[in-house]
Amino acid sequence: MPHEADQLRAEFGTVDDRVARLNDRYRNHSATSVLELALRDAELGRIALVSSFGAESVVLLHMISVMKPDTPVVFIDTEMLFPETIEYQLEIVKTLDLRDVRRIRPNPTKIAAHDPDGLLHQSDTDSCCDLRKTVPLQTAISEFDAWISGRKRFQGSTRQNLDFFENELDTRIKINPLAHWAPADVQDYMINNRLARHPLVAKGYPSIGCAPCTSPVKAGEDPRAGRWRGSQKEECGIHFVDGKMVRGPLPAAIVTEAQTPNTQDTGDTAMSVIVQDTGFTTDDFDGIWIDMPADTDPETLSQYGNTEGIRVAFTSFSDGRGFTLARMLRLAGYTGRLRAEGHVIADQYAMARRAGFDEVEISPDLAARQPAQQWVFRADWTANDYQSRLRKRA
Repeated sequence: MPHEADQLRAEFGTVDDRVARLNDRYRNHSATSVLELALRDAELGRIALVSSFGAESVVLLHMISVMKPDTPVVFIDTEMLFPETIEYQLEIVKTLDLRDVRRIRPNPTKIAAHDPDGLLHQSDTDSCCDLRKTVPLQTAISEFDAWISGRKRFQGSTRQNLDFFENELDTRIKINPLAHWAPADVQDYMINNRLARHPLVAKGYPSIGCAPCTSPVKAGEDPRAGRWRGSQKEECGIHFVDGKMVRGPLPAAIVTEAQTPNTQDTGDTAMSVIVQDTGFTTDDFDGIWIDMPADTDPETLSQYGNTEGIRVAFTSFSDGRGFTLARMLRLAGYTGRLRAEGHVIADQYAMARRAGFDEVEISPDLAARQPAQQWVFRADWTANDYQSRLRKRA
C-alpha cells in the first residue's frame, strides 16, 4: 500500500516543506545520485516513473533498471502516438527487463463522447491533451506520493528554473533528476551505455509526442519547436512547477453575487436549471460565487479556500479542463459549493460528480431536450468516485 498523504504530512511536514528540504539536501548531487537516493528516501513515499518512451526517455529508464528495476513505470499511451513509439516502447521494456510497466490509455467512453473522430486536437489542443493525457495520468499516479520526470532546464523557457524536486499542487512531489543536464550529457550517457535510440530521432524529431502535434525540427531551432508548432502551447498540461500548470497567461476568476430571480426585468429572460442527483431544482444558493474559466491557473486556487461557492464555466461540450480544475480544487482541500455551468450534457453528469462538482447549471433549452430523468439515470456515480476510494484507504 502507498504512503497516505496525511501520514507523510504528519511525519515530515507539508509537501512544500519537504520540497525545500529535499532540494537543499541534494543540491550538489549528480543526477544518478539524486535518483538513487530519492528511491530510498522516506520523505518521498511511494515513487513511480512516468515515461513517454520518447527521444530521451531511455536514460531514466536505464537508470531505473539498474537501481530498482521493479519501480512502477507509467507509460501514457494517448492512442495518438507514432507507431514507432509503440514499437520502441516494447523493445526498451524487453531489453532493460523493466518489471512493472503500466500502460495507461484514455477512457474509451470519454473518447467516444468528446473525440469520436480523433480530430479534437485540430480545434482545441488543451482539451485533447486533457482528455488523452492529463486526466488518465492523474488517475494513474493518484496512488503515488512522488513521480519521476525527465524534464531538463535546456528544454525551453518554461523549464529554465527547474529544480530537482517540485511541489505538485500540494499533493505529491515531482522528481527531476536530469534537471541540470545539458544535451551533451544526455548523448554521452546513451552512447556510453549503448542505449537504443527512438527511431524518429534520426528523422529530425528531438522531442516526440503525439503524431498529429509533433513535427520535425530544423537546424538551429529549439528542440521542442516541433511540439504544437504554430501555437503558444509549450506543455501538455501534466507538468506543474511549484503547484502551477505551465501554460500561457490565463484569465482571472470573477466574483459574482448570487442572482435573485426577477420576473419583472424583461419577460424573456429564463432562469437557469440546477441539476442535482435527485433531478432538476431551483437555485437555492444565496452566497457569493467565484466564477472561474476552465483554464484557471492552478497556482491561484489556494486563495479561494474559504469561498462559499465556485462556479466553473464550460464553454464547449468537448472542453474537459473544467473537470480537471474541479478535481484540483477538491484535492487542494476546497470544501465549498462547486458548480459546473454551461456546456455540460447529461452524459457528462457522472464525470462531473466524480470530479468533485456538487451540481450542474444548464440552460432551459438543454433541460427541455434532456429532461430530468436522463440526468437522474446517471446520478449513480459513487461506485466510481475516486475521492471516496481515497478516503476509504486513509
